[in-house]
Amino acid sequence: MCGIVGYIGFREAWPIVLKGLKRLEYRGYDSAGIALLNKGDLNIYKKAGKVKELEQYAEGKDLDGTVAMGHTRWATHGAPSDRNSHPHTSNSGKLSIIHNGIIENYATIKEELLSRGHQFTSETDTEVLIHLVEEIYNNHDIDLFEAVRLALNEVNGAYAIVIMDKEQPDQLIVARKGSPMVIGVGKGEYFIASDATPIVEYTNNVIYLNDNEIALIKRDDLTVKRLDNVIQTPYVQELELKLEMLEKGGFEHFMLKEIYEQPRSIKDCMRGRIYPEEGKVQLGGIKDYADKLKNIDRIIIVACGTSWHAGLVGEYLIEEYARIPVEVEYASEFRYRNPIITEKDIVIAISQSGETADTMAAIEMAKEKGATIFGVCNVVGASIPRITHAGVYTHAGPEIGVASTKAFTAQVTVLTLMAFYMAQQKGTISSSKLRELLTELDCIPEKIQDALKSNELIKTISAKFKDSSNCLFLGRGYGFPVALEGALKLKEISYIHAEGYPAAEMKHGPIALIDEEMPVIFIATKNSSYEKVISNIQEVKARKGVVIAIVTEGDVEVKRMADYCIEIPESQEAFLPLLATIPLQLLSYHIAVMRGCNVDQPRNLAKSVTVE
Repeated sequence: MCGIVGYIGFREAWPIVLKGLKRLEYRGYDSAGIALLNKGDLNIYKKAGKVKELEQYAEGKDLDGTVAMGHTRWATHGAPSDRNSHPHTSNSGKLSIIHNGIIENYATIKEELLSRGHQFTSETDTEVLIHLVEEIYNNHDIDLFEAVRLALNEVNGAYAIVIMDKEQPDQLIVARKGSPMVIGVGKGEYFIASDATPIVEYTNNVIYLNDNEIALIKRDDLTVKRLDNVIQTPYVQELELKLEMLEKGGFEHFMLKEIYEQPRSIKDCMRGRIYPEEGKVQLGGIKDYADKLKNIDRIIIVACGTSWHAGLVGEYLIEEYARIPVEVEYASEFRYRNPIITEKDIVIAISQSGETADTMAAIEMAKEKGATIFGVCNVVGASIPRITHAGVYTHAGPEIGVASTKAFTAQVTVLTLMAFYMAQQKGTISSSKLRELLTELDCIPEKIQDALKSNELIKTISAKFKDSSNCLFLGRGYGFPVALEGALKLKEISYIHAEGYPAAEMKHGPIALIDEEMPVIFIATKNSSYEKVISNIQEVKARKGVVIAIVTEGDVEVKRMADYCIEIPESQEAFLPLLATIPLQLLSYHIAVMRGCNVDQPRNLAKSVTVE
């Protein structure tokens, strides 16, 4: 949720950490702070607001030092403010900490520490943790590394932390449980971050810290232990991330860039996995489970937010082509029920970041009940790919905009491939039909490129509805998850209230809202529900509703009824979500920009939800 950056080495640390925080601002943005160690001094600068406020606040101050740690916060305990900003210090002021996550039993610990004379300056759970570390350190004949390890064994919750000691300026201590932490390895230097985006500029060699691990980092040495005090041998791997992927590349916003990257990201997702001429799908990530797929009872898809919408598309695809029953669950609800799960079930967990807390908890619960877990994730080395039995990466590349665009279509693409692969294994699809589908799927990137050509038209339509207060999105079949995703995008970035519904359900309540002020967006392409959707459009028009329709190129019937039409190329119905989503992303983007909203960092949202 929050962003973490740290550095220890031979370079000046401030510019490295500040630049890293700017790259991580999509993870947390309501306050920022940096702590520097320099010749026995611990200098902390922190400020509510964006990283630029911190940068301005620190101008002219002492910014020297080759050891530093920085943080961008997404508030959990305590409102956004200077005093609640990280880093926080211990009771004596000698120790400092930055923290991503939540310490669930902080109140109990705080009460005990207050009774021992500790004084707190913030409302955060993080400050309690660093006070606990110091309490243990001062009352036992142990080093700081051991004190941190013992303290972490007393806390409940999730965390990724960095700790520094002003009296030991040649070390940093990091640890993680349930929140990501990556360590970049250089020559005589180490870089620390909550994801790899701030690191790639300096090194391609990284260590992904595992849950319940703690590391002592010095300029030329690294020691990793588990919390049970067992020494670990860290595995160094090479980053696939490229620096140019993290720049806007001439676009006004990351979101727009990522919308336009979808022809490329979907092609990358399919590369080496489909063979249209042979009528074959090959998924190396789950091939070891090919036999199991022939005999499973059902599939359960768990996800949150946009990933849940992708899961709904997956449900339609898998049931239609592989003939396997599918349930799609919100991970946040699934984990707190007592669901019936057996060894004959496969759970597919979908997460762009691979760090979604509720999805990870759902995975652990399903594993305990004997299910086989597949992951669908975008970030190589993230937690979910490491705790699942198998899985498929989406290869969408980094997505910086908080509102998911290319990650959604990449997830849908992977689920499409998985559905076809399962059908291929079970024999529920003919080779000729699979060849036909794969040939069409191979053309989807080019068709998305065509769909993007409607951008100027969509901008014109957006200007007419930028001041709307409500909006309704309607679709049937494969168009229903698209309607849900379209409504979510508009809510997320423009702050217009929007709802997605199955078009047939409009008569069971939402129709009461329709008047001449209510834009209604229909997914009205030529497919098996086409005639039914036309009837729904007529019902809206009869009540003076304003209709914006996503239609198949060349459509004339819907054009006679709708107020505005946006064309997309014709395709097989199974691929409707990949094409119809594009104009809805652009519509939300342009409306948000016209309303003066922060498109890449919408209020109250963070890219990766690593806390409950």
